[in-house]
Amino acid sequence: MAGLVGPHGAKQLQPLLLAGEALVAERARARSLPQVRITSRERGDLVMLGIGGFTPLAGFMGRADWRGVCDDMQLAEAPKKGLFWPVPITLSTDAATAAGIREGAEVALCDAETGEAMATLRVTEQYRIDKVHECRSVFRTTDAEHPGVKMVMEQGDVNLAGPVKVLSQGGFPEKYGALYMTPAQTRAEFTRLGWSRIAAFQTRNPMHRSHEYLAKVAIEVCDGVLVHSLLGNLKPGDIPAEVRTHAISVLIEKYFRPGTVVQSGYPLDMRYAGPREALLHALFRQNYGCSHLLVGRDHAGVGSYYGPFDAHHIFDEIPAGALQTRPLKIDWTFWCYRCGGMASGRTCPHDDKDRLLVSGTKLRKWLSEGDEVPAEFSRPEVLEILRQYYAGLEAHEKVEVKLAGHSAR
Repeated sequence: MAGLVGPHGAKQLQPLLLAGEALVAERARARSLPQVRITSRERGDLVMLGIGGFTPLAGFMGRADWRGVCDDMQLAEAPKKGLFWPVPITLSTDAATAAGIREGAEVALCDAETGEAMATLRVTEQYRIDKVHECRSVFRTTDAEHPGVKMVMEQGDVNLAGPVKVLSQGGFPEKYGALYMTPAQTRAEFTRLGWSRIAAFQTRNPMHRSHEYLAKVAIEVCDGVLVHSLLGNLKPGDIPAEVRTHAISVLIEKYFRPGTVVQSGYPLDMRYAGPREALLHALFRQNYGCSHLLVGRDHAGVGSYYGPFDAHHIFDEIPAGALQTRPLKIDWTFWCYRCGGMASGRTCPHDDKDRLLVSGTKLRKWLSEGDEVPAEFSRPEVLEILRQYYAGLEAHEKVEVKLAGHSAR
């Protein structure tokens, strides 16, 4: 039997999370170091560095790597010069904090919300970036309404680079239990199941019928599917991870053959970088042991900033061999009333008038407004969980969901 794909740019996973006596000693030392507060996005990146999800990075990127990733999607510094990487992994702070840190010094990176020391960083470089250039390169827009652009433009003015020693997984194991798995754990589970061809299904939404269809297509050509839910922060109006993963668990139990799906979650925040984020999703799924990534309509997109299949096309634009994990590209998927089931643009010969186009945004809009949801859109067990969630929201917790771009079709 063929083995699993290897980690990205390395012979083995390179987790940076300390354990045992080394962890106890570094936590004690962190209390004596100057503190730098980190954002939710940086916390997620740090946890991924800790568990080996961002193998082979040793810490946060310096200026040369930042520029190389923005302009050429590759690292520029030795010893990983030329290695493919599609999205900058950087840490920022304000100018006043940076002024008190000399290069070569060590700092404690602390969660801005909880104050917990998440890691120690040896600062090898301080530098300022052209935020507009990063947004134009990564998000293909500088529109302040884009949530990823907003995130970059609001970050600190000075980036701190250097290797990290990670001290915490940010509470994800405690909150999500067995649902939260590290790359080493998913690899062990795939090996136990005898899988070598695994398709990752990326989701920040509950799974509706279109998602179910995509996963089952992948099961037909692979040994199994990793349904991999984002557990970090989303934009307002999105459904919380605990609700979403509960709905997915019920769907898997009721509608998938046992032994074909592993459900797990990972600790990142969404960047909404569309095609570039699709490449990042493939890269770290390689570290998780997945040979393929399901890429459907508007993967990792938001609004109408990207074309519906820009994330398909970008995989054809990167150098051969840049990634071992390959895309499984799926066309528009929908319920066709004339076909009498789920279909795609590649398989269905009928017109739009015969189709019920399925999107997570459309489902959230209907549920948030208390509208009926067609039975062909989502399984009843999933809808029941989601209706209970929306019924329990207070008025101030409700966010208007607007249909825009491809989800408005």
